[in-house]
Amino acid sequence: MTPSQDVETQQQFDEPWDSDQETASTSPRVNLQQDDGNSDLDPLDDLPGEVEMSLFDHLEELRQRIFYSLAVVAVSAVGCFIAVKPIVRLLEVPAQGVKFLQLAPGEYFFVSVKVAGYTGLVIASPFVLYQIIQFVLPGLTRRERRLLAPVVLGSSVLFAGGLVFAYFLLIPAALKFFISYGADVVEQLWSIDKYFEFILLLLFSTGLAFQIPVIQVLLGNLGIVSSQRMLSGWRYVILGAVILGAILTPSTDPLTQSLLAGAVLGLYFGGIGLVKLTGK
Repeated sequence: MTPSQDVETQQQFDEPWDSDQETASTSPRVNLQQDDGNSDLDPLDDLPGEVEMSLFDHLEELRQRIFYSLAVVAVSAVGCFIAVKPIVRLLEVPAQGVKFLQLAPGEYFFVSVKVAGYTGLVIASPFVLYQIIQFVLPGLTRRERRLLAPVVLGSSVLFAGGLVFAYFLLIPAALKFFISYGADVVEQLWSIDKYFEFILLLLFSTGLAFQIPVIQVLLGNLGIVSSQRMLSGWRYVILGAVILGAILTPSTDPLTQSLLAGAVLGLYFGGIGLVKLTGK
């Protein structure tokens, strides 16, 4: 074997060895870069309660939670139906000086069922809300879970505030307008079914309208809409509040619509203040 052949043979043995060394020297660098990339993840975006479940498991859990919620609502409604007379008398208080009539057979019975159903739903709402939270909780990040307690507490307080606002301000103002408008022409004899249809719709629509700040806080903290963006559209908000007041109030008097529209505007700008306080 000549010296040139010895050099070529030596190069053939050296080339694989060099490639192995290059691979060994570069692979740790790739792993280090991957580790650095993982370390940049915000721990608030983790899913601490993540559980692997199939679609059928999710549907089964949803079915069970809906069943439990409906059962509690039904039990609450039955309990309210047993003691429905004090609730009816309480809701008749804003209509002072008005005599209620039963204009059809069973009208008061169906009114009692309706009142018991609405009242039972209000009483069972904490349990229903708990079931909803338990269903969506495994899919929430740590950042989103931090919003649960303020949102649930704020939503409950605002809904109760909406009921109180409607009972002590909206309903008396609307009824006073209707009573005084035709006092010298007609005698005030009202159908009990029509009255409770009016008052229950106004109570619950006002309670739902009072959820506006909660929605704003959610949108702001999730980075969907900033407080500056909310404030920039104030003209459209005023128009929307007037339209919302006209839609949600079952009466056509301008006083009730103006009161509800004013409350919606106050809640909206108050919600902007809350979003600003959170730094969004």
